[in-house]
Amino acid sequence: MYKRLIKTLLPALIVLVSGHAIATQAADDAVTPPEQSPHELIETVTDELLQAIAEHRETFDDKPQAFFDSLDCLLTRVIDFNWIASNVMGTYRAEATDEQREDFVKAFHRDLIETYGRGLISYGDETIVVLPPKDDLEGKRRVTVVQEIRGSDGVFPLYYSMALNREGEWKITNVVINGINLGKTFRNQFAQRAQKYDGNIDQVIDNWSTQVKVIEDEV
Repeated sequence: MYKRLIKTLLPALIVLVSGHAIATQAADDAVTPPEQSPHELIETVTDELLQAIAEHRETFDDKPQAFFDSLDCLLTRVIDFNWIASNVMGTYRAEATDEQREDFVKAFHRDLIETYGRGLISYGDETIVVLPPKDDLEGKRRVTVVQEIRGSDGVFPLYYSMALNREGEWKITNVVINGINLGKTFRNQFAQRAQKYDGNIDQVIDNWSTQVKVIEDEV
C-alpha cells in the first residue's frame, strides 16, 4: 500500500514542495486570522479530494478532463504553483528567463494535476486521520501537521510543514514521508534533467514529467 499511496493520494496533497519561502513571506504586520486552523485545512482538503474521486471514478475513462478540472480547482486553492515551481528549479531559476519560469510553472502545474489525477482515481479504502495538535497553535506562523494513512498493511505517517502567507492563509510548504523529502526529490529531478540536457532549460521544460519511480526507488 505504501508505494501505491505515494503515487496516488499523497502526491496530490503534497505536491507543495519543500522550503521555507512562504513562511518568510509572512511579514510581521498584522494579517486577518485564517478561517481554518492548519489541521482543519488538511482535513477539509482530504475530504473534498475523496469526494471528487468518488464523483468522477465511474466516468473518468470517458471524461478524464472533468476530473482533472475538479482536482485543479481544489488544489489551486491551497497550492502556490508559482512558488513551488520556482523552488523545484533550484539554482537554475536564476539562469532562466521570465518566460522560461512562466513556462515551467505551466508545465509543472499541468503535469502534476494529470499525472497524480490518474493515480488518485484508483484510490482504495484506507483510513486517513489527522492527529490533533500537541501544542497551542495561537500566534504561531509555522506548524507541523501529522496525518496517518491506516490500511491493512500498516500505518504510514505524513508530516506537513505549514506556514502563514501574507494574506493570513495556511499553506503547505513541505511533506516528509518516513524521512523522504518529496520537495528535494523534485528539485533533484530538475537538476538531473538540466545536466542531461547540458543546461538547456527549454529542453527540461519541454520534456518535464514527474517521475514517480524516483520516489518509489527511495522507499
